[in-house]
Amino acid sequence: MKKVGIIGGSGYTGGELIRLVLAHPGLDLDFVYSSTKSDIPLTNVHQDLLGNTNLKFTKIVNLNVDILYLCLGHGNSISFLKENSFSENTLIVDLGNDFRLKNDENFNSRKFVYGLPELQRESIEKSNSIANPGCFATAIQLALLPLAENNKLISDIHVNATTGSTGAGVGLASTSHFSWRNNNLSWYKPFNHQHLEEINQTLDSLGCISKIHFLPQRGNFTRGIFATSYTKFNGSLKSVKDLYVDYYQKHPFTHVSDENLSLKSVINSNNCFLHLHKHDNLLLITSILDNLIKGASGQAIQNTNIIMGWEEKLGLELKASTF
Repeated sequence: MKKVGIIGGSGYTGGELIRLVLAHPGLDLDFVYSSTKSDIPLTNVHQDLLGNTNLKFTKIVNLNVDILYLCLGHGNSISFLKENSFSENTLIVDLGNDFRLKNDENFNSRKFVYGLPELQRESIEKSNSIANPGCFATAIQLALLPLAENNKLISDIHVNATTGSTGAGVGLASTSHFSWRNNNLSWYKPFNHQHLEEINQTLDSLGCISKIHFLPQRGNFTRGIFATSYTKFNGSLKSVKDLYVDYYQKHPFTHVSDENLSLKSVINSNNCFLHLHKHDNLLLITSILDNLIKGASGQAIQNTNIIMGWEEKLGLELKASTF
């Protein structure tokens, strides 16, 4: 059993990670650090864990844990690691954005690997420091990777993606308040969302020069991302389906569906489902995932399984909430 520490476990992502760690046969939750909820039982904040743990949040950090997950606000992971020196043998998985870009990947003696398994599993296997991808970035990259890898992106890419309210975190804002969000829809950060940097970094590394026009939207639901991407494609629908199926055949959580997709089929799972549609010379790729699981905590566990040499699906065979 590998001892696990979680830094920042009171938010939505932290709560999902706690749940996954507690249910994982290879992991033992040693502590959950919180600067604001010290000595409060985890179940007071995450009531779904009642009966599964007696742990309390703590301000005491065990520097000798085998695995450390950072679920801090963006920009706070570096500050925390500067104040707490962990062993080089400790696997660190950062769920924030501090180390996702090449210019930021080095910290002290560590080199953080961008943790998208469908992109670079071999590099992840050899690493002890992982920069977990963003939720939008995961959904969009999984929609585009087979095209980029095979030099099939020949023009601009247009992306429209809608996320649930949990993507904004637990802190209450005017746009996450139930009275505003319910029966409502709006866009935000048009064409300059922060996840574009890591998406463009990946496409650049694959020799793709296509420009992405990304419009993120706030949906009136709690969790999940429904993304549609379209671009010019000269081949047949069958040829592109074969390309996608071949690319993802060795990746257990990304699947190509012949049927139109609905978001509920991936909620509470670590899956990303893809659907392809051809209209004249345009290819439409739909990608759906749970922003808290495949887009965050589930992918962190997936990366852990890969590094530890465990079955990639260990602790992640979750049933989606389809009703």
